[in-house]
Amino acid sequence: MSFLWFLPTSGDSDQVGSATVTAGAARHSRTATVGYLSEVARAAEESGFTGALTPVGSGCPDPWIVCTAVAQHTERLRLLVAVRAGFTLPTLLAQQAATFQQFSGERLSLNIVTGGDPAEQRAYGDFLDHDERYARTAEFLDVLRLEWAGERYDYAGRHYRVDGGGRTVPVGVPPPIYFGGASPAAEAVAGRQADVYLMWGEPPAAIAERVARIRSVAAGRPLRTGLRVHVIARESAAEAWAETERLLAGMSAERIAAAQARFARMDSVGQARMTALNRGTADGLTIAPNLWAGVGLVREGAGTALVGSYAEVAERLDEYATLGVDEFVLSGWPHREEALRVGRHVLPRTRLGRQAAPLGVAAVRC
Repeated sequence: MSFLWFLPTSGDSDQVGSATVTAGAARHSRTATVGYLSEVARAAEESGFTGALTPVGSGCPDPWIVCTAVAQHTERLRLLVAVRAGFTLPTLLAQQAATFQQFSGERLSLNIVTGGDPAEQRAYGDFLDHDERYARTAEFLDVLRLEWAGERYDYAGRHYRVDGGGRTVPVGVPPPIYFGGASPAAEAVAGRQADVYLMWGEPPAAIAERVARIRSVAAGRPLRTGLRVHVIARESAAEAWAETERLLAGMSAERIAAAQARFARMDSVGQARMTALNRGTADGLTIAPNLWAGVGLVREGAGTALVGSYAEVAERLDEYATLGVDEFVLSGWPHREEALRVGRHVLPRTRLGRQAAPLGVAAVRC
């Protein structure tokens, strides 16, 4: 059971904002400077989180550059760098990852993103359809692991061809590969090649079903599972739910309509599952005990939040862990203050926190 945080590289505020695009997003009161993102990262590190995820997209700065900068201002925090498979040759990315490992003290993890917005993909110059993008990702990961092995190889696939490839020295600690996607094409790639399979927050029954399915696809190969979900935790449940009302008030009808129109054009199965949870309306957003779908009205990707008292949110995290979730990637607005809040009041109340030595924050591992 591990806990990671999130770096808001497109900007931060006390309102729900888009993570990867600028059009129609909430106005950020905090610019994503190296200084501020380093403050968020240090808050996470000091609060017991073992890593931090960065987003990737047209509306946020390049994750490699951001994480290289933030790594200089942290000591232990792992940087989970999001990478769009297909936008960089896997041979080059293998070299970049090996260099990052060398200069960061082996603190790199990679979140391999295939892409779910055809319009954004085409704007980058990528015209493959949904399933073909995942076929390319599978080859991308094949080549990546061959590069890290430190032996010469040849590779001939539909999307990549390498003659005499391979690093002369193997990577001492290959970065763990995080990977998400809810379609059969995505699950096939994850089951064969991922180290951690990431899911967005859904009701417990749905997550239990997905955990069982991906482990079946993995066919006995070791595979951890992770849950990406936001957190709105306060001293009392009433305070936490009042916070959801404040966040809803900051979502104008125009922003909701623009976001929902963008989500409708996507071919991401995971995004479709998120959209189905809120149905584009502010009614009926509590979809399971302490699980709120309001975030997904305006934010792409992870669209749900665990809401309640500190004890209630910790109980829900434990429930997901019982269902087979090994890692949690959490976040909240604003990210600096909420990292401290969740680390101080929620993580110690989880099963892992209760088992740890009595410290001010949970002692967690990655």
